[in-house]
Amino acid sequence: MKAKYSDLFKSLIKAYYEDKFEDKVNEILASNELDKENLCKVISSLCGTGITYSPNFISDLKKAISSYEADHKIVNKIKHCSMDCTDENGETICQKSCPFNAIFIDKEKHTSVIDCEKCTDCGFCVEACPTGGILDRVEFIPLAELLKSKSPVIAAVAPAIIGQFGDTVTIDQLRAAFKRIGFTDMVEVAFFADMLTLKETVEFDRFVKKQDDLMITSCCCPMWVGMLKRVYNNLVKNVSPSVSPMIASGRVLKKLNPDCKVVFVGPCIAKKAEAKEKDLLGDIDFVLTFAEMKDIFEALDVKPVEMEEDTSTEYASRGGRLYGRTGGVSTAIGDAIERIYPEKHKLLKTAQANGVKDCKEMLEKAQRGELDANFIEGMGCIGGCVGGPKAVIPREKGREHLDEMAENSSIKVAVDSTCMNKILDSMGIFSFEDFKDEEKVHIFERKF
Repeated sequence: MKAKYSDLFKSLIKAYYEDKFEDKVNEILASNELDKENLCKVISSLCGTGITYSPNFISDLKKAISSYEADHKIVNKIKHCSMDCTDENGETICQKSCPFNAIFIDKEKHTSVIDCEKCTDCGFCVEACPTGGILDRVEFIPLAELLKSKSPVIAAVAPAIIGQFGDTVTIDQLRAAFKRIGFTDMVEVAFFADMLTLKETVEFDRFVKKQDDLMITSCCCPMWVGMLKRVYNNLVKNVSPSVSPMIASGRVLKKLNPDCKVVFVGPCIAKKAEAKEKDLLGDIDFVLTFAEMKDIFEALDVKPVEMEEDTSTEYASRGGRLYGRTGGVSTAIGDAIERIYPEKHKLLKTAQANGVKDCKEMLEKAQRGELDANFIEGMGCIGGCVGGPKAVIPREKGREHLDEMAENSSIKVAVDSTCMNKILDSMGIFSFEDFKDEEKVHIFERKF
């Protein structure tokens, strides 16, 4: 089923770029034997909208695309559930996949239902559903019009991108591939992770005065943050008030060029939801996944492996790039603490949670005061971002590529990035002391 959705998505992209979109949708609806109501929901979701079946479906769909608004739900059930996947306890696969108990069974209608109040749009159920009955909205078609108009649009790519589109594909080839499909430029989110490394280092100095104090980092996983806010909210007082590298990338790029649009590209459905949180809305304009980018490249016949490199001076550090896998945040911030607050480095004791089960166990230990650590990070996906549900390659391979790229970085620790320091200077942040000034660092902060 997922392969069929992928093929359908690629056909819609190709038609949109060739100005044959309406003809293609008509053709799909006319030739398909599937239930028209369900098919329209699939097409609508693949076009980033929530339009349902009607006699005016195509015109309504085109209007919704042209007037796209970012403030909408991401994960939606698109068809009645057969319930064939229930276990001996009557639980469906999607129920078991949900970390927030947001899926229940409507016994009268004999189908699973998503509780919108509890749902965080993390997307775990999208991957879990064996029938393709739950989909996340794909935001590329509304973005395509912007790309065709030559408006300034920047692709901000997650560190885990390396290796996703070919073992030998370089970051500079990827930049060329993004430009080929209409992006103005492509930047590494690892660079903005470096800025947050400095911010989190200063936060560690504030939070941890003695060995048994506790700081919980809010970088980078929306699943981790969602779990803290909804389930373990008594620990929020220990959470660093920092945005994720994705949000930092949007805010900084828009500070440098207020007219630009920023598109985050990563392996995570939950990032689509993070970009739509009320206090973050507008920082990132669109979110695409690696799996979606693979389909986009294929639909437009763009082969990153064949692209001539579009080179850039190296600006992201080893630490910033390591954010893409479990333990990377701890490593980056630990290295920075050693450089900035060497006396505090002796106190540092880190712990990492790997996957939802580990995250819950670690936070429960923290609640009981049984955790032997004072700096903790959590990743909702096993392996971290390299193990995200919309990664293209296996997480083990993704980690190998990420580690290799990180170790080959000419800049090792964030504090040594002259390029980053210049940009921070332009924003009025000249020293580590300035990271303690709420007015100066509000661009990197959010309230929990």
